Parts: sequence; C-alpha cells; structure tokens
Amino acid sequence: MLKLISSIILSLGLIGFASATPNPALSLTSDISADNTLQSVLSSQPFVKTGEATFSIFFWDLYQSQLQTTSGRYPIAIESEQLVFQIRYLADISNDDLIMRTIEQWQHQGISENTYQHYVEKLATMWPSIKKGDQLAMLMQKGKSVFYFNDQYLGAIDDDVFGPLFVNIWLAESTSEPSLRAQLLGENIND
Repeated sequence: MLKLISSIILSLGLIGFASATPNPALSLTSDISADNTLQSVLSSQPFVKTGEATFSIFFWDLYQSQLQTTSGRYPIAIESEQLVFQIRYLADISNDDLIMRTIEQWQHQGISENTYQHYVEKLATMWPSIKKGDQLAMLMQKGKSVFYFNDQYLGAIDDDVFGPLFVNIWLAESTSEPSLRAQLLGENIND
C-alpha cells in the first residue's frame, strides 16, 4: 500500500517550477537571461540524453520525463557541467498539489524541513498550475537552477543546494520510484 501511495505521489510530477512571470528576487545573475528559451540553451552546447521515462499508474500515463547532461552522466560536477530535467505532463495538476507532492517526496527521502522549507516558500510564489501537454524544465548551471515553462524562461534559484535536492526526488537511490530512476539514468532495469 505504501508503494502505491508513493507511486501516486510521484506520478503527479512533483515539480517546483516557476510561474509564467519571472520573480526578480530569484533571478540569475549569470549568462542566462530572460530572453533565453530552453531551445536556445540546448542548442548552445552539446547535451547528451542519459535517459527518459513515462510514468504511469495502472493504465494512466501521467508524465514523460527526460534527463540530459553535458557529460552524459549523473551526478554532474556542479561547477563545470550542466543538466536539464524536463517533464511533459499528460494530465492537469494544480500548483498546490505540486507543492504538496514535492514536500511529501522530500519527506520520503528523509530531508529535514529546515533544508527545504525556504525553497517551498519561493516556489509557492512562482509555481504555475499545469495543463495537459505543458512542459516544465529545470537547467542546473554553475550551481544555479533555471526554470522554463513551455520553453520560456521563468526565473531561477541561485543556490547550489536546491538543484540536486530537487532532481534527487527522481534520481536519488532513496527515490520512491527506483525503476523510473533507472530509466532516467539509462540503466538496464532488467539487470
């Protein structure tokens, strides 16, 4: 039963992405600007897809996710490599549900509330409600996390702790969905 509940929680996407209006308090001061699209970032240098996965519960496909890095592996060297984690949603999800599910996954992994609470407050001011077909992406670059909604720049969290904390919802060994993790990391899940 706990496995099913964890699956449902993860299935809702668990994304703490920014809203359609960038929040100046969370903006990057690096080479990423509000004029950039995700496509321009991806075409500016080689990214290698490490894996992709479709998450389903029973017969419902809920989202498709993809991990790309400049090194072709994860984890990355935070200061010299980059990562893009994308999710294309196959169902509508409210921003309140996204925040709640993200918190539940951090709790599942044993992350202390002191570690994530100040991010939740930032995400709550930025988070969009998701409609079927929307895509959210996070670029980790030089320890910063830059967010895109349907390819458009949204804003960023300039903190080298947040990015790994966030993607580890899916990529940590303690994830609630190890088979999804294996697919995203390009591992043979039949081994």
